[in-house]
Amino acid sequence: MSKKVISKISLKCLPLLVLTPIVGKTEAKSMSHNNHSSKRPNIIYIMCDDMGYGDLGCYGQQMIATPNIDKMASEGMLFTQAYAGSPVSAPSRATVMTGQHTGHTHVRGNKEYWNNGNLQNNLYGENADYTLVGQEPYDPQHIILPEIFHNAGYTTGMFGKWAGGHEQSASTPDKRGIDEFYGYICQFQAHLYYPNFLNRYSRSLGDTAVVRIPLEQNIQHPMYGEDYALREQYSADLIHQEALRWLDQQNGDKPFLGIFTYTLPHAELFQPRDSILLHYEKQFPDDKAFEGSPWSRYNANTNSHAQFAAMITRLDAQVGEILAKLKEKGWDKNTVVIFTSDNGPHEEGGADPEFFGRDGKLRGIKRSTHEGGIRIPFIVRWPKHIKAGTVSNHQLAFYDLLPTFCDIARIEGFPERFVNRSIPDDGFDGLSFYPTLTGKGRQRQHEFLYWEFHETDMLGLRMGDWKLVVEHGKCRLYDLATDIHEDHDLASEHPDIVARMLDIIHAQHRDSEMFQVTMP
Repeated sequence: MSKKVISKISLKCLPLLVLTPIVGKTEAKSMSHNNHSSKRPNIIYIMCDDMGYGDLGCYGQQMIATPNIDKMASEGMLFTQAYAGSPVSAPSRATVMTGQHTGHTHVRGNKEYWNNGNLQNNLYGENADYTLVGQEPYDPQHIILPEIFHNAGYTTGMFGKWAGGHEQSASTPDKRGIDEFYGYICQFQAHLYYPNFLNRYSRSLGDTAVVRIPLEQNIQHPMYGEDYALREQYSADLIHQEALRWLDQQNGDKPFLGIFTYTLPHAELFQPRDSILLHYEKQFPDDKAFEGSPWSRYNANTNSHAQFAAMITRLDAQVGEILAKLKEKGWDKNTVVIFTSDNGPHEEGGADPEFFGRDGKLRGIKRSTHEGGIRIPFIVRWPKHIKAGTVSNHQLAFYDLLPTFCDIARIEGFPERFVNRSIPDDGFDGLSFYPTLTGKGRQRQHEFLYWEFHETDMLGLRMGDWKLVVEHGKCRLYDLATDIHEDHDLASEHPDIVARMLDIIHAQHRDSEMFQVTMP
């Protein structure tokens, strides 16, 4: 179907696209907690998976309905120059947790622990699965975000993808400051939306470590093929319901930090056939099919465009439920809510960035240090301090979140207080953008933002409007003020600028045996 004949979704359609909210406690009881507004702010950080810069209506998308996130932007601050920490999942999440860029932080790529020969048959019904799953652990000697907040008296909950250590490693949620976790320890396991199991750690339930929760209905059916559709336990819904339940259990005595690392809209493109998906199947009737990739844990689908659009609208409905829950509990004005994506859009599992116009403005997709791989949607809502409808061009990256959250929570002494003096060169790279959010104080600006990614052998450096992309050691220079699509290499015309930027790269990079890149 040609993109030219697909019109913008009418607002009249939106009642079909809203999930039914999960009913919580009574309004009378929730209003009793209004005095919570005088306490330290709550923080909810919602990071979805592989959503591109242009996948939301408030960023120009015209084929996918995102009314709740668009409203969130109209009530808060929308950033136009916000960046992920990396062009791929695990290291991007590591920059959030550690406050370090990928030239410094330990985890700089998707190093897996499921693929070391531990696949066993019949673990879950007739379904083979791995006995150990997860990614390279965060350095346990470097303090991370939830540890700081847990020690500062915040209740901490994380729902979605962990990707910061494999099962039985020194870096799992129970060991890193998380009170309640539900979701996937392993991001590879998250490729299946109807998995054999999810992971849980619940301090309140008496868990002493992360455990596996088998999904009993799912494991009665195969992991691949036509009968996969008989599985009913949809992880995106299960994770979201646990997050809402956790929010509902907060009583206002302590502030909370919620890290909601939702898996939508990452492949596989597979979800319940409800009103959301049916709507888009009508919207995109002549659509592409995907034959499946069992090795990657992506099942086949017959309508990739409808599946992808429905995933984003489904995620939007979940964001709406989170915001509604905060309002119901009386915490709306004193809770900072951030919505963003872990990196740029992908082409996996049948996804089609070009179809939805996501690459029309930015070059590159996931795994690239061009703008399309790292520039992401970033919206902050905090009615107590942010003027509705604000648009900011402040340049920030994920490693700025740690100092910003500390400022919001009034946690003093960052960064000096949290540096581990026993680790050579331990430290943090972020700058708080609290002044930008609140208008209080002077906003410090980054001299540069930095990325490196071993899998595609790419580095990136932004210095003002200059952007240097290094691929296999070769440098290309762009002026983003006039060339946001990075089409015109100016390296030969500005050797002095290139030299300055190369000095920064060599100063920022620390060698990693595990994640090696070609230095320019």
